[in-house]
Amino acid sequence: MLVADVYRPEQWHDFFLMVGGGAAALAGLVFVALSINVRNVLSDSTHRSRAVGSLVGFTAVFMICALALMGDQDTTTIGIEWFVVSVANGAIYVGGYIQALRTGNSAAGLSWARLVPGTTCHIVQVIGSAALFFGEIWGLYAAAIGMVAFFGFLVSGAWLLMANSSQGQPNV
Repeated sequence: MLVADVYRPEQWHDFFLMVGGGAAALAGLVFVALSINVRNVLSDSTHRSRAVGSLVGFTAVFMICALALMGDQDTTTIGIEWFVVSVANGAIYVGGYIQALRTGNSAAGLSWARLVPGTTCHIVQVIGSAALFFGEIWGLYAAAIGMVAFFGFLVSGAWLLMANSSQGQPNV
């Protein structure tokens, strides 16, 4: 049986271009802001976790978009690429949170209200990319929605990090 590839890259080009460009720009801004407050960030385990999570998260979004814009790919290839990047990004996101909890020396607050929805966004991306791998076009939409929702968490997390690490204030 021949399975038709329902992915139409031309319909997704502008989406990946916009999201990937935004992620690259924000990763650069976060990097510059972190370099200005490096002592405060490195002195607190939650700030370190958020810094790594923000940089890796924006980089992962950029990588997914860059890979999706490469020519001559089908849903299987994009599904594999998105799956690998999303699993790695999710592991770093959750791992940083766990590490900050284990050190116990953070003055900054850690919140389930940030961990659970952020992790859910990663799970949606992983499930969506797996579905895309198996030729289910709904997987592309699910993974894209998960990525865009997580983008909001990245922006708000970067803001919390910058605002609180520059003042030495605890995060919420």
